[in-house]
Amino acid sequence: MTGRQRRHLAYQAAFLLAIGLLLWTAWQNVETNLAVRKLALGFDFLRQEAGFGIPFTIIPYGETDTYLRVFLVGLTNTILASILGIILATILGFVIGIARLSPNWAVAKAALIYVETVRNLPLLLHVLIWYNVAIRSLPPARQALGLFDSIFLSNRGIFVPSLQIGLGWGPLAIVAGVSTLSVVAILRHARRRRDETGQGAAVALPIALTLAATSFVLAAWGGVGISWPALQGFSFSGGMALSPELAALVIALAIYNASFIAELVRGSIEAIGKGQREAAASLGLDRAKILKLVIIPQAMRVLVPPLTNQYLHLVKASSLATVIGYPDLVNVFVGTSLNQTGRAIEIMTMTMLVYLSLSLLITGLSNLYGHRIRIVER
Repeated sequence: MTGRQRRHLAYQAAFLLAIGLLLWTAWQNVETNLAVRKLALGFDFLRQEAGFGIPFTIIPYGETDTYLRVFLVGLTNTILASILGIILATILGFVIGIARLSPNWAVAKAALIYVETVRNLPLLLHVLIWYNVAIRSLPPARQALGLFDSIFLSNRGIFVPSLQIGLGWGPLAIVAGVSTLSVVAILRHARRRRDETGQGAAVALPIALTLAATSFVLAAWGGVGISWPALQGFSFSGGMALSPELAALVIALAIYNASFIAELVRGSIEAIGKGQREAAASLGLDRAKILKLVIIPQAMRVLVPPLTNQYLHLVKASSLATVIGYPDLVNVFVGTSLNQTGRAIEIMTMTMLVYLSLSLLITGLSNLYGHRIRIVER
């Protein structure tokens, strides 16, 4: 080992020792302060009764449930808002991004105005505007705005049809798993055939048959139906109700992040060489097919990393839900639960681990997708 290598090892050892001493000192301070205030450190409070209600939940919850149940309710509500926001922001962002490159002057300028207006306003302002100005200004349930006699907009929320499945969680997971594996196998076969022969395989019919078989199994096994919202008295029954807070949060997250995704899409498309478009046009492909078959598949390799960052921002920004009262993880766990139990260290640690885990999950899925679409050297 050379002298330079020994110095490098000494520097690294000293750095690690300094970090260890810093963490040890911080922990000693925490223990001392907790002892002075006669506070315990542990997660036994999760088994205690919460004693407060939560207005919107995906999983069953009552006031007699524990703080662990409160944590799960906040987690599922956060995941729901994040997933809906990601889906809507991605769709809208792609549409606006492609519109930015439209040869139609009016369409391109309208998309530009959208991007420059929306992304230069604070996200918190978007959330407050959609909640206080848009959603709360809707008519009451008896005068709700109807879309196709199946979706109703009112100041009590958005009421949409829902799928009713009579199966339990176990059988439902089995059917969903088998269907997912079947669709994945079909897509893998099509990809392998394209790589080996250069010809694509028809996948629409096998996937349609798989979904039809899944629907038949669900209907024959446990019963499947659609619950439609219907006005009864002063509110709606049936279907699924999206609370005003959830609707405002999802719309604000989608519209705000779509403005950034649109610019990412535009930049990724423009990063593809003009020769690719010219070569595709020389084969007789129209603009739509050039985008679908040539430009966007190549642009995805450029788009995935910054798009992942935008998804991470969206998930973390969903914590702004607390300002409008949506019961996400920060609202019901860091807010109400922390005020009632005083377990700041435990609650903040669990919350940080949740957001860290969600971010790592999104990053892992993004890296997996990026690995699949990478250019393989031969």
